[in-house]
Amino acid sequence: MAKTTDPRYSPITGRAILYGVLIVIALYYLMPLALMVVTSLRSMDEIRLGQLIEWPDAITFEAWKIAWNEAQIGARDELGLRPYFINSIIMVIPSVAISTLLGALNGYVLSFWKFRGSELFFAALLLGCFLPFQAILLPQSQLLGWLGLTGTIPGLVLTHVVYGVSFTTLFFRNYYVNLPHELIKAAKLDGAGFWMIFFRIILPLSAPILVVTVIWQFTQIWNDFLFGVVFSDPDSQPVTVGLNNLVNSATGEKRYNVDMAGAIIAALPTILVYVLAGKYFVRGLTAGSVKG
Repeated sequence: MAKTTDPRYSPITGRAILYGVLIVIALYYLMPLALMVVTSLRSMDEIRLGQLIEWPDAITFEAWKIAWNEAQIGARDELGLRPYFINSIIMVIPSVAISTLLGALNGYVLSFWKFRGSELFFAALLLGCFLPFQAILLPQSQLLGWLGLTGTIPGLVLTHVVYGVSFTTLFFRNYYVNLPHELIKAAKLDGAGFWMIFFRIILPLSAPILVVTVIWQFTQIWNDFLFGVVFSDPDSQPVTVGLNNLVNSATGEKRYNVDMAGAIIAALPTILVYVLAGKYFVRGLTAGSVKG
């Protein structure tokens, strides 16, 4: 008996329905961002007299200038996000680089150079993944005081490295255990040592998990507020603290356009990272998940 195909349920129709649903979901989640952008391009007079969701009559970037640069607010000067943004860049680059390198080395040792108690060491290290930020505030502040790093960017770098190394070790170790161990054994037979194997063999094979770890660490460190507000001075505060200062420092009525512009500026690096490298992040998460 010949099979008949209902044209209403063809693969093309199913794909169109799927894409339609995904577009609706994407628009739903992008709506707040679109509202923020539109609000940041309006003047406060327009916002006061108009509707909350309304296209600006005249597009202005004045709110962006105020949010980024130092501005005169009443009888005093108010600091924009620029110095905080620079502080975050200075903080996030070494934090991501050091924590990623330490995680790669830990994962490499725990996968290919096991020692007595290595599994216990790994289990103890994993406890750091479950510790809330608040649990380490007091001991970390004491450590920074002993080291003379209180209220400094290097102190923030150390804090993020210490807190992030548990996650980076977990990522790399789970990736490396799926690499062929025969490759390492062959390199050892050829006389390759610890560092040569790591730099010549392991790191070139680590591109997928490196992307995952860098994106994860960059996002976590850039978006952190608690460590930034507790362990920094006014000269070393990151952009999240600067955004909080910007939103809560204005006298009188709220400046919604400046607040929205500031929020977009603070979130822009992480948005760009996911837009430009999001597909590599997904590939890296699945790479090495099936052995052989």
